[in-house]
Amino acid sequence: MRKRRAILSDGDDTHVIWPSFTDVMSTMALVLFVLMLLAYVRNLVSAKRLEALGHQIDVSQHQLGDLRSEIVTARAALADSRAKLQDREAVVQQEARELDTLHGQLESIAVIRVTVLNKLKAAIEEQLGASRPGVTNLVSIGDNGNIVVNESLVFETNSYAIKPEARPTLDALAKALANVLADPETRANIDTILIQGHTDDRGSAAFNWDLSAKRATAVLDYVFHADRSLADSYGSFFAASAYSKFRPINPAENEDAYRQNRRIEIAVVAKDDNVRRIIDAYSHAPDTANATDAAAPVPPGAP
Repeated sequence: MRKRRAILSDGDDTHVIWPSFTDVMSTMALVLFVLMLLAYVRNLVSAKRLEALGHQIDVSQHQLGDLRSEIVTARAALADSRAKLQDREAVVQQEARELDTLHGQLESIAVIRVTVLNKLKAAIEEQLGASRPGVTNLVSIGDNGNIVVNESLVFETNSYAIKPEARPTLDALAKALANVLADPETRANIDTILIQGHTDDRGSAAFNWDLSAKRATAVLDYVFHADRSLADSYGSFFAASAYSKFRPINPAENEDAYRQNRRIEIAVVAKDDNVRRIIDAYSHAPDTANATDAAAPVPPGAP
């Protein structure tokens, strides 16, 4: 910085140095330049930061837009899934109702055989009670569902000739069978009444097959002659079958077991047409909505 010597006042020899106006202005200009430069640099940095921040905001807005689009899509998919789930739940509930209906129908068909057996048992007991007063528990329904006439001495050992003391029981059996088959509703649900012959386990299998077959045939022939309506009106319902020694009631090897095993059983085979119709109607239903109507109950004995 340039300096000038000041004019000396009288009697004062001190040198006073004063900056020139140009120097002051130059200094101020330099300071202003530095300040402006700093402001420019600061503004430039701020602009860069703002630009980067703006870019980040643009990216974030774009991502937010994508996220909103995904949320809208997800909500639509969720709504569609809920609608499908509700439809599926409705279908499941409908199918559950249909299965309940089918189960009830099949259960009612299963009850038919038990009902027929109970009717036949009651009719036999009534006829036997009338023919043999004071004698009870002459018939029972076995574990296999067959009616067992508790008359252990229908035949002599190794014989298929009906003993005289068994004839009242068989006469009552004939009347009971006729009474049961006279009921149209009951008859409509019976396919076959099997007269089964059984022997004890003594003797050869071939001998016992022949003996059990002859015993079943002898009983069926006897009841047909005892009540002509059985053969004339209901003969097509009956069949004789032989089981030889292979279905014993009592597996023991003693005289009491032998007497129990030498027996005649009556098996009632219920018609399964209704069962087949119900299942076929359910299986071939055109759609779920119509399945219930298709599987409507079929009246017993319906064609």
